Amino acid sequence: MDKRILTRLFRDRLVQLLQRSGDNQSTFSKEVGIDRSALSQLLSEKSVRLPRIETLLNIAERYSVSLDWLLGLSHDEGLIGELHPSFEIEERVEGQANTTLLMQWHAEAAGSKVRYVPARIPDLLRTPEIIAYEARSAHQSIAGQSNETLFRLDYNRQPGTDMEVCMPMQTLEALAHGHGMWSGLDGNTRQRQLGHMANLIHELYPSFRLFLFDEKEKFSVPYTIFGSLRAAIFVGSMYLILNNTDAIRKMQLHFDGLIRTTRIHPHEAAEFVKALARVSDR
Repeated sequence: MDKRILTRLFRDRLVQLLQRSGDNQSTFSKEVGIDRSALSQLLSEKSVRLPRIETLLNIAERYSVSLDWLLGLSHDEGLIGELHPSFEIEERVEGQANTTLLMQWHAEAAGSKVRYVPARIPDLLRTPEIIAYEARSAHQSIAGQSNETLFRLDYNRQPGTDMEVCMPMQTLEALAHGHGMWSGLDGNTRQRQLGHMANLIHELYPSFRLFLFDEKEKFSVPYTIFGSLRAAIFVGSMYLILNNTDAIRKMQLHFDGLIRTTRIHPHEAAEFVKALARVSDR
């Protein structure tokens, strides 16, 4: 869901609770553990920020509503408390070296299997040229994206790392042929990216394993599963964080389903990408 829509829905629900409580804004803010200025900001139509998860939980618990209702994801006010531990919403912060949420989550999952469905090319396999190209296209910080790539690559070179990546083979074919978002990107740049990727896949195997499936057979949103701790679904500039054991297990089963439809297996991936690099040079 677009963040602006999510913010508007939350603000509408917050106004309902404020009116229902009969309290003034000062009293209401004290009841939910925030200051008066923070409440005013949340109620402002100019604001596009959501409160911290602790504040959302405090509001839901204090006024006996479900978290999904408070966020406008449901019309049912019930299920009080059942969703409190199930998910969080975190904003993605650009340009903060070694302090991003992903870095923290990878560190916490050290020693566990990380399973990753990228939005495009896996971050750790990108060349500086592709990082800059993607960052400019998405109006993101090139430095922040570079830091993320370096961190992920360093993480995967550490002893004991275990990462599986599943992605559509059509994403790499589009890169090779300069289709889709890669339209206009010169062949030499695309060839260097694919060659760089093939070398890293070979270097990091078997602790890093790339599975390529056919997107005509399966669909997946981008997400990462950090062991048994959490799953992070990438939603543009935000992450939907699943903390509930059952929810994480369902995401793991979805990932298993992607692996079962794999067309190019990890031991074949480097050669497959090398072949695409030759195509991109034509």
